[in-house]
Amino acid sequence: MEARDGPTALQVLTEHRPVDLIFTDVVLPGGMSAADVAAKARELQPFVKALFTAGYSRNAIVHHGRLDKGVDLLQKPFSLGDLAIRVRDVLDRQNQTK
Repeated sequence: MEARDGPTALQVLTEHRPVDLIFTDVVLPGGMSAADVAAKARELQPFVKALFTAGYSRNAIVHHGRLDKGVDLLQKPFSLGDLAIRVRDVLDRQNQTK
């Protein structure tokens, strides 16, 4: 499923259950940050995982030398193989926490 912005993504999550993973750019149109979308998504579906992507340097979005707990990032540019590996990794960890 695809959404053009954060509010649309939340509408999709309301209409489709369960969703295992959201994949979102860090920068979104529509007035919501990707972090806000992920937090609200977890309110709607507590087990949903988020994989973020960004074209920014890793240092621009890392806090004190690390990503916030629970944040998975795939830096742009990436190959389809890189995406597949990261999605599988995030989903495998999801299955271990259920």
